Amino acid sequence: MTIEYDEKGKYYTDIISKTPVLSVIQTTAHLIRGTIHVRRESRIKDELEAEGAFIAVTNAEVLSSDGTILYHPPFLAIRKDQIIWIIPTEDENEQGGE
Repeated sequence: MTIEYDEKGKYYTDIISKTPVLSVIQTTAHLIRGTIHVRRESRIKDELEAEGAFIAVTNAEVLSSDGTILYHPPFLAIRKDQIIWIIPTEDENEQGGE
């Protein structure tokens, strides 16, 4: 990792900070629940429009049409052109649960 400073003391690094966003993603074939990672000060839409053919999803659950979990990979790369819609969701533990 490199860190560079300018004359005002601001630093620059090659690490990109991202915010995890729990989401539900509908693709052409499956419904996927998991966490996508969005650059700070950006929106999910910005990540979808960024360069690259894939979007990363962590802690994913790939669901069948009847809602059963087919796969539960720790990491999944989804082709952006296969995404129909994305809905950001709240963590179930944050929804007033105990």
